[in-house]
Amino acid sequence: MAFQTPITIKKAIENIHKKKYLLPAIQREFVWGTDQIERLFDSLMQGYPVGSFLFWDVKKEKSRDFQFFEFIRNYHEKNNRHNPLASINGEEDLIAILDGQQRLTSMYIALKGTYAYKLPRMRRENPLAYPVQKLYVDLLGPSEEFDTIYNFRFLTDDEANKEFEGVHWFKVSDILNITNPFEIHQYLIKNGLSAIEQDKALFASETLHRLYQAINETPNINYFLEEEQKLDKVLNIFIRVNSGGTTLSYSDLLLSIATAQWRNKDARQEITKFVDEINQIGNGFKFDKDFVLKACLVLCDFKDIAFKVDNFNAETMQKIEHNWDRVKEAIRLAVNLVSSFGYNQDTLTSSNAIIPIAYYLLKKGTPHNYIQSQNYQNDRNLVKKWLVLGLLKRVFSGQPDNVLRPLRRIIHANYNEFPLQKIIDEFKGGTKSFTFNDDEIDNLLSYQYGQKHTFSILALLYPNLDFRNKFHLDHIFAKSLFTKRNLSKKGVHQAKIEFYSENVNSIVNLQLLEGIPNIEKSDKELEKWLDETYKDTAARNDYMAKHYIPSIILEFTNFEEFIEKRRTLLHQKLKSLV
Repeated sequence: MAFQTPITIKKAIENIHKKKYLLPAIQREFVWGTDQIERLFDSLMQGYPVGSFLFWDVKKEKSRDFQFFEFIRNYHEKNNRHNPLASINGEEDLIAILDGQQRLTSMYIALKGTYAYKLPRMRRENPLAYPVQKLYVDLLGPSEEFDTIYNFRFLTDDEANKEFEGVHWFKVSDILNITNPFEIHQYLIKNGLSAIEQDKALFASETLHRLYQAINETPNINYFLEEEQKLDKVLNIFIRVNSGGTTLSYSDLLLSIATAQWRNKDARQEITKFVDEINQIGNGFKFDKDFVLKACLVLCDFKDIAFKVDNFNAETMQKIEHNWDRVKEAIRLAVNLVSSFGYNQDTLTSSNAIIPIAYYLLKKGTPHNYIQSQNYQNDRNLVKKWLVLGLLKRVFSGQPDNVLRPLRRIIHANYNEFPLQKIIDEFKGGTKSFTFNDDEIDNLLSYQYGQKHTFSILALLYPNLDFRNKFHLDHIFAKSLFTKRNLSKKGVHQAKIEFYSENVNSIVNLQLLEGIPNIEKSDKELEKWLDETYKDTAARNDYMAKHYIPSIILEFTNFEEFIEKRRTLLHQKLKSLV
């Protein structure tokens, strides 16, 4: 590997456009924002070095052994974020970009394409929320930013064509059509920029000349060329050169290997599409490629489930491909099941907790009616209790593989019914125990409204709620009543105000209430709402028991006693459950 003769940006863009430069599947997708692209071009104009690049010379006889993608040209945050798959005929050598993809993609978009991102405060569904923009530079004045000189800006064509005094937007891509400095003078004369105030005319001339030189003349692309054809070595080089940039996960590398070695499916497209799909289930989740690949390792019963390149040989990847449809179906069912328990991206505190559930469902044959059928009601309750206990005990923190392996072993031997008790017994006394002592139960009752684990505690306390219906996290004593003004008005003694303020958001003052009753309850006094809603004594007593409400006078001034007695009730209930 050695430095090659540098080339101009114009030449690099031509090679990208002609698809001579491609991206190996090990590359992550484009992530730069418009501000980063604008600053890159300002650096080029000022003559700053923009770093070296690492290219990989892939011989034609090896090119079909790997998967490659084209550079993205017209980036759209909603509709066009993924790189298109490159068609490789194996008849020509090609150059793959190992380091410098973000910079080269930015140059390509700026000089050949467009960038569309969602405007703030506009809904995703609104087609006007994603205006198509191109890169422009103002020829009549410098940037107002303290750390840039040239005013580069992504604008729509309409914005650029509006006439403002002291501003002239030049479309940066047009610099590729200028073949010599004489044409720069022609442009300035034709657009009346040579007959304006001298300082502005000089700035316009200098700006266009610098842009022309930076793109068309100066060899700014300094690159190493790697000629090694062995994938393991190339991956090692790739990891090393990318270690200082955006965090590189092994899933990116493993996905690239899968893409190269799957025979009948495109692994990258399949897994990326599937991640997007499961993240749309219910109220939304935040799963990623790491999660799906880890699930593949576990669900396909590989002995070693660690993310190691050595584990992902052709045989391994072909087994994953062979089982992909079954694995996908099990994960999808598991996510739908957990969504039916009321979880979403804000409350599911560990994605890895889904994997043992998916493995269990896979072993059961992934029954299509598992979530709806009464035949599985008790089984669903066992799964839910295991999930809640695992999340609250944070058993998947640290090194999750040490938990996933024994869980898989237990489930593999016991899948007629979810083996909750066997799992509890297996982990009892260890650092990943699923049981709680008194101090840990007290700690559960210290959680507050808005904390991620609060929902799991309430889910444990309300085991029979059907979360396919809408439930709200409700303050039993309405939060709006706890203003200093209202506390004083209600005659709460000054010494107790601090207690009221500290406990208004406590889990001890929270309940899960169906949407419509919660809306009706709103900011009402608790006692008044109970009188209006539960006029029948039996119905009122049923509500009190279901929500662990102590049998005391439920006036606002009695809040301190309410908290103390309800805390005791919740502690007793949790102790019986865990």
